Amino acid sequence: MWRETLLAKHVLEGKTKGYKNHPQLNRFKNSKFPVDSINHYLAIIHKEATNRQYMFDKSKVNWGFKRRSLIVTSGQIKYETQHLLKKLKSRDPDKFRELKKQKFFEPHPLFKIIEGEIEKWEIVI
Repeated sequence: MWRETLLAKHVLEGKTKGYKNHPQLNRFKNSKFPVDSINHYLAIIHKEATNRQYMFDKSKVNWGFKRRSLIVTSGQIKYETQHLLKKLKSRDPDKFRELKKQKFFEPHPLFKIIEGEIEKWEIVI
């Protein structure tokens, strides 16, 4: 996941020619401060990776970012949660069994949740 986010960061910084039209990029592109937002997102991922003792190159984050928030609809969060659980069911059955019992997943601190449907940019499968 963090690798995809680093690629998205490069897109937002104008440092790559590929991956420019991935639907998830729209949540950052549509913000007033896309580069700050993606760096804030990555900073939290770095913190979580460190807590889990995963390798994450701290230099990949521009730590001079200003904290921002992005609006995300409740429908989008629900869709992404179900999508994650579906992937985990085949990729990591133990983690799937653990997480499927949870009633609520704490969203990334960048996100401010509002009532609403799945985002129009989402590709529903």
